Amino acid sequence: MAATVIPFSSEALLGAMAASDAFDLWALFFVASTGNTLGSVVNWCLGRYALHWQDRRWFPFGTGDLERAGRWFNRYGLWALLLAWVPIVGDPLTFAAGVLRTPFAIFLILVAISKTTRYLLVLGLVELTWT
Repeated sequence: MAATVIPFSSEALLGAMAASDAFDLWALFFVASTGNTLGSVVNWCLGRYALHWQDRRWFPFGTGDLERAGRWFNRYGLWALLLAWVPIVGDPLTFAAGVLRTPFAIFLILVAISKTTRYLLVLGLVELTWT
């Protein structure tokens, strides 16, 4: 849910699950990384195929969000996708990648690197704190 338009703190849930010692850390890492990456794929698809609905009230991103994400892309190019994990900026950024027709394979690789690094760090911090 956290990588889609639904606000949710995946880090807090992941940290709590990891700290409980009731779950395998590698399974948590795999599921969190995969799920969050797939959520970004939803945003890419929305950007790629649903932009003509941007004037609708229910549309998930405002003009300011799209302009901010577009500026990131213009400034940093595809490498901006390595910031897909950043709150507030990341979701519009993955949406903008779809709008700008970023090739899907490149998008997927960069976003997966971003998301997996994020959760590796979260789990590492939990391990350092709770052990």
